[in-house]
Parts: sequence; structure tokens; C-alpha cells
Amino acid sequence: MSNLIELKNISKHYIVNKKSIILRKINFKFKKGLIYSLVGPSGSGKSTLLNILSLIDRPSSGKILINNNVIKYNNISKNDQLRADKIGIIYQQNNLLPDFNALENVYLARLAIDNNKEKAIYEATKIIKSFGLSNRLNHFPSELSGGELQRIAISRALINKPEIILADEPTGSIDHSTAKEVFKTLYKLKSKSRLIIYATHNRLFANMADCKLEIIDGNIKPSNARK
Repeated sequence: MSNLIELKNISKHYIVNKKSIILRKINFKFKKGLIYSLVGPSGSGKSTLLNILSLIDRPSSGKILINNNVIKYNNISKNDQLRADKIGIIYQQNNLLPDFNALENVYLARLAIDNNKEKAIYEATKIIKSFGLSNRLNHFPSELSGGELQRIAISRALINKPEIILADEPTGSIDHSTAKEVFKTLYKLKSKSRLIIYATHNRLFANMADCKLEIIDGNIKPSNARK
């Protein structure tokens, strides 16, 4: 399996009254075909690391390589396109647009590729139906259950067929039974050409990954790796 993302001496600190270091010179290689879980107490840096991996945030120092290409953070438009093409993001609070129905929430993300609305609607409909929500296409977020909301959010993350899926506490706001169903959906997305990384406080879900990563004192410690 080849490396899809490589972190080289990644550090991140914030200045609030005094310097607060979150991540400390992290070196790690994420491989295609594997699922990684991130665990650690609140404030340990899980979300910060995911934001850096998604190119939403930039590290204070260090380098990130995606497919062996060094990310240049000053090239904002290129990074935005890279995120649209290759990275699917699933948030704890699904972040669906409340004034748009399920179909619209999903196909709008597809327009970042080529602005082909007809193709975007076709692809979005196909993905949503694959999650058993064909009867929810025209429903608004306020009309969907917690599990349905997350499936629509996952559909949106998948619309551009990303190589990288990042999920930040994707089941943190739903009940345990629904959370199990969402994780089953997430694990069905595993493929040889895809990398999946998710943060969770749930040890059961964390242990289901191919490799569990604990963030301790700003660094990564692999645990229970099976691959």
C-alpha cells in the first residue's frame, strides 16, 4: 500500500495570552486502503489535525504531502480545487444548508468540479438512493432524522468520489443505535484506493479501525494497528 498523505514535522500553536501548543512535530504516513481512527481527550488536537489534513487550516510549521506533492498554502485556489476533487469531509454537526433540500445539499457540492448541474443532480440522486433515502430527496434538513442527516452529509462528502474521507466525530450528536448504523455506512466506503480518517471519543468505534492513533501531548501514538 502506498502513502497517500505524509506529515513531516507538523506543528500547530495558537497564541491566546501566551503560546498554546496543540500539535508537536508530528511525523506520520497515512496509507491508501486503510481506515484510521483518532482518539484523545477534548482539546488534544484531533479536530485541529483533521482541519490541517483537509487544507482548511495550515500548520504553524512542517510540511504535508498528498500523493507525494508538497502542499503550498499560499496557493489558495489550487488547494480549494484539490479539496473539492480529492477530499470528502463529514462533520459532527452535519452542516447541511437548512434552506435547501437533501438533493440540493448534495448536488451543490458536485458543481465545484465542472458546474454541470444536470450531471450533479444525476450523481447526487444515485448516491442518496444507494443509502436507502430515495424517499427523502426533497425533504429539508429539519424534516430528517439524525441518522438520515448524517447519511445525507456522507452522500455530500462522496459526491466527488474523493480519495480521502475525513470525519470529525461523525456520530457525536446522535444516539448510539443510529451511530452504529452510520459507522456501518462509513466502513462500507473502504477501498484499496481510498483513505479514511475519523476522530471519535467512542472506544468501540475507535477499535474498529485498521489503525487507532492516540494524540498524546501533541503527538501521534499508533495503537492496535492491524495493518
